[in-house]
Amino acid sequence: MTKDACKKLVIDIISDIAPDEDLSAIKPDVRLRDQLQLDSMDFLDIVMELRKRHGIEVPEADYMQLASLDSCAEYLTPKFQAKG
Repeated sequence: MTKDACKKLVIDIISDIAPDEDLSAIKPDVRLRDQLQLDSMDFLDIVMELRKRHGIEVPEADYMQLASLDSCAEYLTPKFQAKG
């Protein structure tokens, strides 16, 4: 999986969690919670959906790795590649 594919996957999850958000202008290097009206429960929903939909476990210590789209891609791409 490419980094761009990881970003799309995260955006797809966010669109399901926060369907009223305009996701067309997300800046990849800015914290998602600063750009969108996501609260801590929304963020946990993203983590849960990663596990449910894709079998990707994100330990609590690594939550900060999911702060922005760029950091999500940096963190998640190797995990998806390891899954094959």
